[in-house]
Amino acid sequence: MNRKPFAGVATSAALVVAVLVAVAPGAQAATNDPLRDKQWGLDQINAEAAWSAGTGEGAVVAVVDTGVDFDQPDLAGQLLPGATFSGCADVRPCGEGDFRGPDGQNDGDEHGTHVAGIVAAAADNGIGVAGVAPGAKVLPVKVLEGGSGSSQDIADGIRWAADNGADVINLSLGSAPGGQLLTIIGVDTLMRDAIAYARERGVLTVAAAGNSSTPLCTDPAFTSSAICVGATDSARLHAYYSELPIKLDLKSVSAPGGAGGLNGCDGDVWSTVPVGTGSDTCAGGSYDAYAGTSMATPHVAGVAALLYGQGRTMAEVESAILGTARDPLLGLVGVWTPLYGYGIVDAAAAVAY
Repeated sequence: MNRKPFAGVATSAALVVAVLVAVAPGAQAATNDPLRDKQWGLDQINAEAAWSAGTGEGAVVAVVDTGVDFDQPDLAGQLLPGATFSGCADVRPCGEGDFRGPDGQNDGDEHGTHVAGIVAAAADNGIGVAGVAPGAKVLPVKVLEGGSGSSQDIADGIRWAADNGADVINLSLGSAPGGQLLTIIGVDTLMRDAIAYARERGVLTVAAAGNSSTPLCTDPAFTSSAICVGATDSARLHAYYSELPIKLDLKSVSAPGGAGGLNGCDGDVWSTVPVGTGSDTCAGGSYDAYAGTSMATPHVAGVAALLYGQGRTMAEVESAILGTARDPLLGLVGVWTPLYGYGIVDAAAAVAY
């Protein structure tokens, strides 16, 4: 198959939403995962330095996306039975979040498995990669099929996740630029309202900024209470494809998303994909390198899982993420700027906050 440098996902009768997937320095690996030295993103957010305080045990991250491959060996023991909302005939949900969907086919839905691996792939197991929060569990919720889905399915998936044990909801998806207006004028508020529903239940949502190089976070990140996540490359620079992480409530940060193919496979973000679907370009087999704000967002979701694993409340988790993020150009901590939001998330600083 051809390598996918970006990923996008989600449509609605009114609002179109899509998955947002758009040579790195070697990582200083402390695990025996063979691809760990390619995971510069873990080093950029100081993930391993945070693990002495916990690896996210007890925390649950819902990956509301294209579904996940339950046979991916690096996700063995990391996945909970989830839910499927896309492609259902009568009863919803109609599955447990498998990426193949109700028809049993893979319609190009590798994206969710990649996102799940960034959050919580098993660490130090001698295969593949390590996740940001390897002690956490992933709750897969399939709301996208063939790269798109309806705002109704996405909203239903968010609400289901909030009612079924999620601490964090990862939305590596977004509307086209301008889609925010449809929510603002009340044409389609389904996703915004679902995120508010989750928040009322103590569930933190993180959402991708978008991959269209425009000045504003796309929806649902822009109009909701979610933390909007922009992307950085391995040099800690704002990625060329990423929306600026600008939203009215200023709840935004940045995280590793990759260079968008400019620096080869290792300049992007390595993670798990469904078994045997890795691209020929990166020779990944059951692993592959993608780029986009879709990849940045689960880095933040993983940090949130580390914090929930410490027994913190949603407000405390959100405050720690925003209050310890660092602007790599100005060296400022917890100060919002249009280029980085509050800055690149810092897992080690957050768990000590």
